[in-house]
Amino acid sequence: MRKVLGLAGLLAGLIVIACIWEYVQNGTVNFLTPRNARSLLPLIGLFGILSLGQAFVVITGGIDLSAGSVVALIATLAAFLLDKGEGYSPWVVMPFVLGLSALIGLWHGLLITKARIQPFVVTLCGLFFYRGFARVIAQDATQGFGSASTYPTWNWLANGFVPTERSVLPVPFIIFLVFAGITAAFFHFMPHGRHLFALGANEESARFSGIRTQRLKIFAYTMCSFICGIGALLFGFNINSIGPATFGNFYELYAVAGVVLGGCSLRGGSGNILGVVVGAALIRVLINLVTILDIPSELEYVVIGGAILVGVFVDEFLSSRRKVRVSAV
Repeated sequence: MRKVLGLAGLLAGLIVIACIWEYVQNGTVNFLTPRNARSLLPLIGLFGILSLGQAFVVITGGIDLSAGSVVALIATLAAFLLDKGEGYSPWVVMPFVLGLSALIGLWHGLLITKARIQPFVVTLCGLFFYRGFARVIAQDATQGFGSASTYPTWNWLANGFVPTERSVLPVPFIIFLVFAGITAAFFHFMPHGRHLFALGANEESARFSGIRTQRLKIFAYTMCSFICGIGALLFGFNINSIGPATFGNFYELYAVAGVVLGGCSLRGGSGNILGVVVGAALIRVLINLVTILDIPSELEYVVIGGAILVGVFVDEFLSSRRKVRVSAV
């Protein structure tokens, strides 16, 4: 919890410093305007959902590098099948593509547990496979869902605001917070959630304790891809211009960055969903500040890379201190 509080303090301090800098440079503070909130919060929600999915596998000591390509495949396939209102019914398409996303995660889990292939290799191959499948399905043509009135419910879920369209609280952000609450309750209060932490901390000890480690791994990767499928539909309706060759590029890195900054160790066995929420917010705030402070957009990935590096460094530092304390006792 100390790490989460420190991260929240860092986020607040960064916002204050950026606002002061912006006021000194321009005489205004655009970051705190409702207009900026309406553009920032939906992105925090959308990318935060992907980070929640990534948390399932990172806590077990794994990683899913295919998340961005899964987003591209599911969004492309959904748009292709719906065909702007002239294709299949959304009551058929949505369960189908979400089921497909879960099957992708199941496939990853089986390869990792039964074929004993490293998660990095399995999901890296998936990154290329699913992007290629998306391009083949769409023939590299840009896909979309039509106008806002074609699928009003889904458009509202991806672009709406509550309680009115003039407010600053977006529906994707609310969905993210609801998912975060459910995920936190699972991880911290349900036996299977605690078993995921035990699996990530020491797989052999977890197995000797009677935990079915292979089933848990399969479950973790299935949940990760399933949540990515939900994020894919929301991203697709939010952007409504799905180029299969580029849509979802680097999304997996944003997801990993949010998880790592949120305090989930890449070694597995530790993490906090509240930290993931703050970490996902911090990533988008950093990118938002790059735009507002007129920093060259080419530095966006430098900012993300630096954030991940800092997160890993802090994790290593705290882990080494913890080991020193244990050895001293």
